[in-house]
Amino acid sequence: MVSVMPEQERRAIPGISEDWWSVILGLGLLLAVVVGLVATCPKPSAWYSDPLGAFAGQSASAWAILAVALLGPIAVAAGRAARTVVLGVCVVMGLAALAKLVGAQRSLHELGLGYALWALAMGLLVSNTVGTPKWLLAGARSELLIKLGLVLLGAELLVERIVALGGPGLMVAYLVTPAVILLMWHLGRRVLKMASPSLTIIIACATSVCGVSAAVAIAAAVRARKEELTLAIGMTMIFTVAMMVGMPALCRAMELSDLVGGAWIGGTVDSTGAVVAAGAMLGERAERVAAIVKMIQNTMIGFIAFVVALYWVARIEPEQGGGKRIKPSLATLWERFPKFVLGFVGASLVASFVLTPALGSEGVAAVTKVSKGLRSWLFAMAFVSIGLESSVRKLAAQMTGGKPIVLYGVGQVANIVLTVLAAWLAFGGVLFEVDR
Repeated sequence: MVSVMPEQERRAIPGISEDWWSVILGLGLLLAVVVGLVATCPKPSAWYSDPLGAFAGQSASAWAILAVALLGPIAVAAGRAARTVVLGVCVVMGLAALAKLVGAQRSLHELGLGYALWALAMGLLVSNTVGTPKWLLAGARSELLIKLGLVLLGAELLVERIVALGGPGLMVAYLVTPAVILLMWHLGRRVLKMASPSLTIIIACATSVCGVSAAVAIAAAVRARKEELTLAIGMTMIFTVAMMVGMPALCRAMELSDLVGGAWIGGTVDSTGAVVAAGAMLGERAERVAAIVKMIQNTMIGFIAFVVALYWVARIEPEQGGGKRIKPSLATLWERFPKFVLGFVGASLVASFVLTPALGSEGVAAVTKVSKGLRSWLFAMAFVSIGLESSVRKLAAQMTGGKPIVLYGVGQVANIVLTVLAAWLAFGGVLFEVDR
């Protein structure tokens, strides 16, 4: 991805890169939530015809704390350049708030048109009409925002929840996902012969893992262009809406049990929020199973990003440079290792083995409620930033021949078929005993 500022200007302390700042500051945000410095995370509430009513009853102090919590890490990571990014970051925050307000409108929310789509659209509208001025582009820190959000995502993935579904949940999440990634990679590279390997792997991982979160993580690992990530995110969000509505209806038509249906939804619908909504349409047990399967699938983000980064260094980058395949040194592997993975795993371990014994399940739930809210804001700002950095003309060039759509469509069909088979074997009483 193209950075606005040189790397040396992104360092507040010599030797600390933006990648490491995402780990340090992401865990710092989690600590701020645990100790109560950030006790709530306000957002526009649902509204129908009165947008101002979305802010009724919310305290100004909570919004001020939220603003500091979002602006502070970016300013720290910017170091000496902090003053040049503050105004841009504030505008990005404002556009993210507007996107969340639009996404909270009841009719749009029920259609599955959430804040992510509006945030991306607003950024694209600015960049492709009046153009993104340099001072605003300086505040569009999409990479840092994405990595901070992914670190916080780790805190939501508790080991005890993964263990709760045991073998069945692991089977659905861990067997199908890599199979679909490999299938789509082969299809995109060998059959469709897509020109961009980075776009191919982003679409493959977004389809098979967990949509937007996987897309942004893999894009960071392979240093993809902003337009490629924008295209993958846009496709994922559009198809997620259709999947959220269609999957429950398909489960009923096939007369699947709530356990099998929930596991199928959890393994195929790309957004955690859409998974919960779709699972709820089948019932409480289906909703719970769907959410946990998706959480288990989410734990693969860090591992897959790491494996993809290694493959890129050893195989893809030498091919693109016209050189021979190489065996990268440990130093090269460490340099390209996506450091946010350490923060992601660390947050999960801390939440599972430190916070849970100390605070109990209810205390951890309260912490993750706030951290999840912060993650949502960070992602909203990241999507605005991606839009501000992207060109519709370049996006259109990525769609030449409709190959990305074909790749996504074929891959999602394979994902649906393989996942329903795995869900039936795991939760249908075939391979494991289940509580019916």
